[in-house]
Amino acid sequence: MPESAYDAARPQRGTVLAFDFGEKRIGVAVGERELGQAHPLTTIRSEANAERFASIAALIGEWQPASLVVGLPVSLDGTAHAMTARCIRFANQLRGRFGLAVEYAEERLSSVEAEERLRDCGHQAKNAREHLDALAAQIILQCYFERIAEDAKDHQHHATHQAA
Repeated sequence: MPESAYDAARPQRGTVLAFDFGEKRIGVAVGERELGQAHPLTTIRSEANAERFASIAALIGEWQPASLVVGLPVSLDGTAHAMTARCIRFANQLRGRFGLAVEYAEERLSSVEAEERLRDCGHQAKNAREHLDALAAQIILQCYFERIAEDAKDHQHHATHQAA
């Protein structure tokens, strides 16, 4: 089975920055594709687009990512909602401004999982909020890495069976 244009366009190596987009804050995580490990990086706290994109430009300049990932929120039943469209618009703006590949990773309940992790680590609610968005971005990026690893394994399994 030939690689899809989507798979061929995906960088195979390098740093990835991931974003948990929100109207008031944007959580950011970083990871290396080869290692498949994501780490919380920072939270951009601004509602003004100019400030947000200036912060993102600084992060891109510092980390030199090969690609970007944007969390795509969907309802529990998998359908899109109002925030889904905002995240797609944000991803399109990233693509247009920075000329990097931008992929989506479903982020159903990433913030809930981030809250649980912080609580389990003993962070109190007020102090935890400071770290919540960056941790949600880490969860999004880690899920993305796990999905592409699974896709690669499935692709390799399929190719092995075709050759046999």
